[in-house]
Amino acid sequence: MLDLSKYQESFLTYLQEQDFKREPNNLYAPVDYILHLGGKRLRPVLTLIACDVFKQSFEEALPAAMAVETFHNFTLVHDDIMDEAPLRRGKETVHQKWDINTGILSGDAMLILAYQYFENYKPVVFQKLAKLFSKTALEVCDGQQLDVDFETRNDVTIEEYIKMITLKTSVLVAAALKMGAIVAEADEEQSNHLYNFGLNLGIAFQLQDDYLDTFGNPETFGKQIGGDIIENKKTFLYLKALEVANTEDKDKLLFFYQQKPEDNSIKISEVTRIFERNDIPKLTSDLIKEYTEKSFEFLSQLNISKEAKKGLRLFAENLMFRKV
Repeated sequence: MLDLSKYQESFLTYLQEQDFKREPNNLYAPVDYILHLGGKRLRPVLTLIACDVFKQSFEEALPAAMAVETFHNFTLVHDDIMDEAPLRRGKETVHQKWDINTGILSGDAMLILAYQYFENYKPVVFQKLAKLFSKTALEVCDGQQLDVDFETRNDVTIEEYIKMITLKTSVLVAAALKMGAIVAEADEEQSNHLYNFGLNLGIAFQLQDDYLDTFGNPETFGKQIGGDIIENKKTFLYLKALEVANTEDKDKLLFFYQQKPEDNSIKISEVTRIFERNDIPKLTSDLIKEYTEKSFEFLSQLNISKEAKKGLRLFAENLMFRKV
């Protein structure tokens, strides 16, 4: 069975060893702040796990894991600016604690710092990591732009939404796993099976995040409940409700998603009621399960120990059906 605490502790120790207390302080203090703000550390842990199941020496993947975590947090800093989000992991966002210009520049620095971690590897591994990383980083930007575009479109389809979250979220989960396999020097076919396992798992993860944005516990979720509703995000919950709701509920939903009131409490409560009336929580859970099962199909094709497969499956199940 995979001992997740082993990977988490090893990564956190490595993170603590990184020195971001540099000058100019106003550039690096926000980097240090966001990287030590907590979070699930999902992506770096996946990098370590992937290396371990192929090579049994996951410590070699720590620099790659740090690159993944640094890049992920860079995207969060910039996303929070774009979304005007006040909270991240229950604390002030970087642009709230400092200012928008600092958030932009510190985020830029984090992207460059992420690339520097690949310098710890021999040329052939460095090249593969950098190539995958560049491809993934650009895809994440593609996904973010689609997400922004969707805010002003009224004809977004569920298929388009799945494509957007695949690019914005799941490609990084998939790349985190494949990077661990690259460090372990696994063959290309096995690396790709692991990538596709992560790709489908990442879609399921984002769908679960969308669900929790409306139906999560505000004390444990770490972000503002109803944030997607406030920002008129065309999530699966919204798009599915438009598809299955009666005319009255559909008209109400379209009305609320054209509003940006100063007090969002009524908007959040009314939209949540529409979702509940139309069985959206269950329909979302069903789709989460579908993508999780699809990820398991790729997991079954990996040439790793039964114990490792069982551990990865349990990890995925716990992640997908979390309640917080």
